Amino acid sequence: MGRVYAQLTLEERRKIERWRHARVSVNEMARVLRRHRSTIFRELRRNHFQDPCMPKVVGYFAMAAQLRTSDRRARQRKLIRHPQLRDQVVERIKDGWTPEQIAGRMRMERAPLRVCQETIYRHIYAKEGMREELWWYLPTHRKARHPRRARKRRAPEFHRDVSILFRPEAVAQRVQFGHWEADLMLFRQRFGSANVTSLVERVSRFTVLLKNADKRTRPVMDKVIAAIRALPQPARRSITFDRGSEFVSWPHLQAEIGMSSWFCDPSAPWQKGTVENTNRRARRWLPRERDIGQLSDHDIREICDRLNATARKCLGWKTPAEVFRAKMLRIGRERPTLSPPRSRGSSIAHRTD
Repeated sequence: MGRVYAQLTLEERRKIERWRHARVSVNEMARVLRRHRSTIFRELRRNHFQDPCMPKVVGYFAMAAQLRTSDRRARQRKLIRHPQLRDQVVERIKDGWTPEQIAGRMRMERAPLRVCQETIYRHIYAKEGMREELWWYLPTHRKARHPRRARKRRAPEFHRDVSILFRPEAVAQRVQFGHWEADLMLFRQRFGSANVTSLVERVSRFTVLLKNADKRTRPVMDKVIAAIRALPQPARRSITFDRGSEFVSWPHLQAEIGMSSWFCDPSAPWQKGTVENTNRRARRWLPRERDIGQLSDHDIREICDRLNATARKCLGWKTPAEVFRAKMLRIGRERPTLSPPRSRGSSIAHRTD
């Protein structure tokens, strides 16, 4: 993952101003601030102060640099640079649409030029939006926006009892058939919120791919349940997930089909390496640059069939489909012995056979 760039703060700019007057080198400034030297050079060049009315006041000044940067960022806002887009957004706000509805509709229509709901909120509470009193058209009619931290959603709760640390050793060692891993394959944002759930059985490496319209947890989990509900219980014992918000409806697995759930530690995708490896294989046909919305369920099944029909070294050069079929046939032969006999005579007849 690439590094996230953060703007220079006012405190950093004040340090640069003091060091500039003390003739500290740019390399030393960059080392102390833990910034790249080009960041410091760019800051000094872009925010150099010079005013014809005050010819003796020339140089770098922190407050002037901060104000100039803020003004430059305001001019670069998307709804300022694109008046037609701004007019479209403002019109819908005045029609009673919320920023979330406006952004969601743009994604659904796949508009070539669109904005997210956060950009719309920032415009509403910027000076341009306040001038038009756009806040009045919001459902809450709130003139001052609440801090973002105060509006944070509560983090999803995953009970300690379902941690992967408590997963049976038979699952970890691939001794027992019927334990699965699940993950979500995402694509470029410009294609919308469609995604693919990948399910992989740990012993056979048999793969199931499911197309989703978005990342909402209940629809995602409902598709998982529908895909594996028809399997006999020994073929659907448990699923291991990561801690993504799309899997917070995991209790429905236990309630509806009696399937256990396990969750990896935070930021530890390697703990479900089987599905991660399968995702890398599937990316051959489902790269991030592909518009998943253009693929039908039949197309997804064809990709799934290709994965399951490919010989694997870890399976002794058998295919996942062959191993999965053999395991299912074995379950089919064993199931009658597991069910209680209806009568003594039938039990004896069964043993005689």
